[in-house]
Amino acid sequence: MSVWTPALFALFLWWFSTGAILWVVKSADRSGLTARKRAVIWGLPFLGFGCLGFWLSLQDSSVFGAYLGFVAALAIWGWIELAFLTGIITGPNHHELPKGIAEWERFIRAWGTLAYHEMLLVATLIAMVLIDWNLGAENKFATWTFAVLFFARLSAKLNLFFGVPKINIDFLPQALAHLPSHFRHRVMNWFFPVSITALTFAAACWLERLYAAETAGAVTGFALLTAITVLALFEHWMMVLPIPDERLWRWMIPTDTPKPHQTKNDVLPTAKIKGGHHGL
Repeated sequence: MSVWTPALFALFLWWFSTGAILWVVKSADRSGLTARKRAVIWGLPFLGFGCLGFWLSLQDSSVFGAYLGFVAALAIWGWIELAFLTGIITGPNHHELPKGIAEWERFIRAWGTLAYHEMLLVATLIAMVLIDWNLGAENKFATWTFAVLFFARLSAKLNLFFGVPKINIDFLPQALAHLPSHFRHRVMNWFFPVSITALTFAAACWLERLYAAETAGAVTGFALLTAITVLALFEHWMMVLPIPDERLWRWMIPTDTPKPHQTKNDVLPTAKIKGGHHGL
């Protein structure tokens, strides 16, 4: 079977789901905190679908099972990202970074901005791994997909902390306007080559598994994993290359025009740094 079909499917789902989440978050931003909470609640059916799809895919080694596991992982991931971007599940620190503090304190404060979100991601990944392990799942593509997204996003966050040339916050919601103060502009950091090497190696491993696969379900699953890992690698390169990747979603994002009934507690000051978004 052709590997291009699942690869293009992964590309489209990555682009569309990222844009859809940004649209929901930006739309809710214009209506305040209540709308942001409502968006997270309305997104719960997607979380439910993701959990159900993950469960149903575990013993399904067919092509459909591979797609179902992949989509389920993205649905679970997407809801958690929605909860983060709306400012509902973030961390205890909601303040901008003071100037002139020690590096260790900078790290602790940065961790505090997203601690609850990170702990939820870790707990979810551990739960998926344990369920896979205990049930002896034939189809682990949902867990592997979530793991790729988790480690790629963790790598991206560390690179933003250590410093990269291009920090794109064009789509950063008002609820997270304090985050850019924890980023650092730098020509290069020591961790970026490590990230690129690790993601390239992971993509090569998935590609090797793809060509060694003996069933259509395995071919589909490893093609999806290869594609999503290559997209994560692309997102990392966008932090150092002067490519306007924000144009991929600009046309579908509403403008930041607050409604008349918004209060000061609903709208936080928007950061003024120009740069690029990192996808789902």
